[in-house]
Amino acid sequence: MQIFGVDIGGSGIKGAPVDLDKGDLAQERCKVLTPQPATPDGVAEGVRQVVEHFGWKGPVGLTFPGVVTGGATIRTAANVDKSWVDTDARVLFGERLGGLPVTAVNDADAAGVAEMHFGAGRDRRGTVVLLTFGTGIGSAVFTDGRLVANTELGHLELDGHEAEKRASSKAKDDHELTWEQWARRVQKYLAHVEMLFSPELFIIGGGVSRKAHKFLPLIEGVRAEIVPAQLQNNAGIVGAAMRAAELR
Repeated sequence: MQIFGVDIGGSGIKGAPVDLDKGDLAQERCKVLTPQPATPDGVAEGVRQVVEHFGWKGPVGLTFPGVVTGGATIRTAANVDKSWVDTDARVLFGERLGGLPVTAVNDADAAGVAEMHFGAGRDRRGTVVLLTFGTGIGSAVFTDGRLVANTELGHLELDGHEAEKRASSKAKDDHELTWEQWARRVQKYLAHVEMLFSPELFIIGGGVSRKAHKFLPLIEGVRAEIVPAQLQNNAGIVGAAMRAAELR
């Protein structure tokens, strides 16, 4: 079965049909830049371009970089325009996509669900924490495979700042950090999350997961196992499609 997944990020909007039997993209993904400012109308237009690129006419699952409740209502908007708060994503995107059925889910939760089902977290019990490092830091927490939704651990305080302002991959670029310097910040953040949740496994996702070999070996003093996401930056697309399929 195929369902369309779209991953809305602070810098890009990417999507593709997903083969839910294989847990992989059925076609090469299409990506457009996230408009600045990232208003609901601007982002909806970007999503329309991505979906119409494939001529898709079925259900669409969307991720959003913030708290999403009930598969539709946006509650927070840290890295996009504040006008998103209280927006009904199902109505907004459904209208822009010509009435197609739409479901929205937190971006890191979507990536985590995909990794737990098809990737690095498959068959893992106990507490697993997926963290996506990108424009911000997203999180997905699982206990014996069950998701604790909308945790948003990127907003924990680290060195007097929100953690994602110090340890996201955007922070690495903005502060022109070396891999070694950035790894020390990530290590400190992981140690803080470990103190709070005592996970058996950390899964590191987001675009930077493609370069995990450059920083994961530099992280020390964290007791939990740390592995890169297997689905890498496609995890959000796959997870969004999985969520849409559940609610068909």
